[in-house]
Amino acid sequence: MDKKKNTRLSRREFCKNATYAAGGGLLLSSLPVSASAYSANDTLKVAVVGCGGRGTGAANQALQADDGVKIVALADAFRDRLDDCYENLSNRYGDTDRLDVPEEHKFTGFDAYRHAIDLADVVILAATPGFRPKHFEYAVNQNKHVFMEKPVATDAPGIRRVLEAGREADRKGLNVVVGLQRRYQNNYRETIKLLEDREVGRITSGQVYWNSGGVWVRERQPDQSEMEYQMRNWYYFNWLCGDHIVEQHIHNIDVANWFIGEYPVSAQGMGGREVRKGKDHGHIFDHHFVEFTYPGGAVIASQCRHQPNTMSRVDEQFQATRGSIYTNAGHEAVLTSSFGSTIYEHDGSNDPNPYQQEHDELFASIRRGEVISDTEVGAKSTLCSIMGRMATYTGQVISWDDAMNSQELLVSDDVSWDNNPPVMPDENGNYPIPVPGETRLV
Repeated sequence: MDKKKNTRLSRREFCKNATYAAGGGLLLSSLPVSASAYSANDTLKVAVVGCGGRGTGAANQALQADDGVKIVALADAFRDRLDDCYENLSNRYGDTDRLDVPEEHKFTGFDAYRHAIDLADVVILAATPGFRPKHFEYAVNQNKHVFMEKPVATDAPGIRRVLEAGREADRKGLNVVVGLQRRYQNNYRETIKLLEDREVGRITSGQVYWNSGGVWVRERQPDQSEMEYQMRNWYYFNWLCGDHIVEQHIHNIDVANWFIGEYPVSAQGMGGREVRKGKDHGHIFDHHFVEFTYPGGAVIASQCRHQPNTMSRVDEQFQATRGSIYTNAGHEAVLTSSFGSTIYEHDGSNDPNPYQQEHDELFASIRRGEVISDTEVGAKSTLCSIMGRMATYTGQVISWDDAMNSQELLVSDDVSWDNNPPVMPDENGNYPIPVPGETRLV
């Protein structure tokens, strides 16, 4: 990447030669016709790569989105997770022809994704995030439409790989929807329309939050290899998860990028491990506080925390030149003028489920021969989150170009059950923890 390149992305530039899809990605009208055209009566064969809770949920949403969808292949690193997914789907669709996954179409291991993708027209990529760049690249090379969960990578080399594959997907006319579901949620969509109409002026500052008690921990089992242990507890290892600022807080950071219409030029912040610091918590932090500065001068304060019995808050608020904005995933949105009067308050009582909406719009776009392209927003908001992690780990000011050009490769392509994972514990079972002021940007 040219370090002199201006990272500011205006709405005018972002929308040039295209119109916004309802999800905030791009509906590309000037690109080639989609790689495969499907009539209303054609079956769309779907493969699921990553059969955990999110992959299973996405498979169900795909089946609900289009009566012509059929699940034809499942892939996961672990057979038990694949079997749980299949049982869950079978309980709902087992007496229909919507679930058509014979034993020979159930694939396990690190190369399982290839076999499943080869059998499908559309792929759901919901494995652990560290593998997303490789899975996405292969799916695009095989001319498949894609739904992929966020984040789309855990390191900058992965981001660059995703962006390159996304350009190829655009060239081929392939649909790519990224699971930043707030972009498919009505209260956020209505807010972005009002912001584009300058109802409250220009955003100058804001605060975005994902503060909660944390997530699951899976106990180490006897005779379990280090690779299996980390794969089972993927959330606590950066090469797989990216830390919770990347895996979860990306949602709120993405809203800030979307509403402001730019990506940050720099980030600085602090973080550490105060509560969640045992051997069973790998090497990620339990809190991050990051200040993102944008090209137009806006400054966003970003908080994420995983500490039980503390204040929980997952939402976004912004201050603008003529008012303020509040949004959350609970279908709320309120815009207020500088004088305190309410400009807009969203009634979300009848809003559709945004997780379902993502799939509804994906399959409708495929049927119409149109193209949704979420790759760039997914990759750049993921990089923004990684940039925040770099700032808290090092204690330094990290520029956008620092982050984009980082050579730190967390995930290689030669991961296998026979190899050790990239991060290993010491003789006491402790993992190396980033130390601000000592940890360096690579």
